[in-house]
Amino acid sequence: MEKVNLEQIQMSKHITLTAADGHQPGAYHAVPGVRAQAAIVVIQEIFGVNSHIRSVADDFAKEGFHSIAPALFDRVEHDVELGYNPQDVQRGMGMAMKIGMENALKDVAAAMDYARAELGCAKVGVVGYCFGGSLAWLAATRLGPAVAVGYYGGRIAQYAAEKPLCPVMLHFGALDPHIPVQDVDKIRAQHPELPVYMYRAGHGFNCDQRKDYDPESAKLARQRTLEFLRKHL
Repeated sequence: MEKVNLEQIQMSKHITLTAADGHQPGAYHAVPGVRAQAAIVVIQEIFGVNSHIRSVADDFAKEGFHSIAPALFDRVEHDVELGYNPQDVQRGMGMAMKIGMENALKDVAAAMDYARAELGCAKVGVVGYCFGGSLAWLAATRLGPAVAVGYYGGRIAQYAAEKPLCPVMLHFGALDPHIPVQDVDKIRAQHPELPVYMYRAGHGFNCDQRKDYDPESAKLARQRTLEFLRKHL
């Protein structure tokens, strides 16, 4: 991938995708200010395509990638943007369970297809957070993107026996109360070839709107992620 001028700012727009089952979720598309030949599907947490996820997509676009964040919760309710209070956490978890991993993957696949067919991107990667981190793993094992990165995906260990079809990088917090260290050890044992990083941080350490935000860990994980994406995209 050619080097880009990071000062070139992107625009953003809302688009409509079409999944294999006919469902048409919305999506946030952050457009780079330079010609891009690669795209990243940004997979949401359990809080919808909220201001944080949009900022993540914007950041990747500033780095020279088309960035598409599909609204996975559109299968239950449109335009969902949740905060990080306990009530919204419960609401988001309920929506994620109602949708299920299989249906969510269909919408991730729709975003990948859009990047290839409509944007002409030869290579498409996925980066997911929390709920999206687990989906990034399943995208890697079932959908075959060019590269996948997962942040604190709580269900990855459940699917650890599946074999990735592309390079994968994973990030976890050593202080995460939702993901036991034993789960991370299980993933490492199944896939010793994968870069799996642990940070002295809690769950959601990449999100600057959450109490567990850890700037140093977020910065290091971002650096590693961008290097990995550029290598494979």
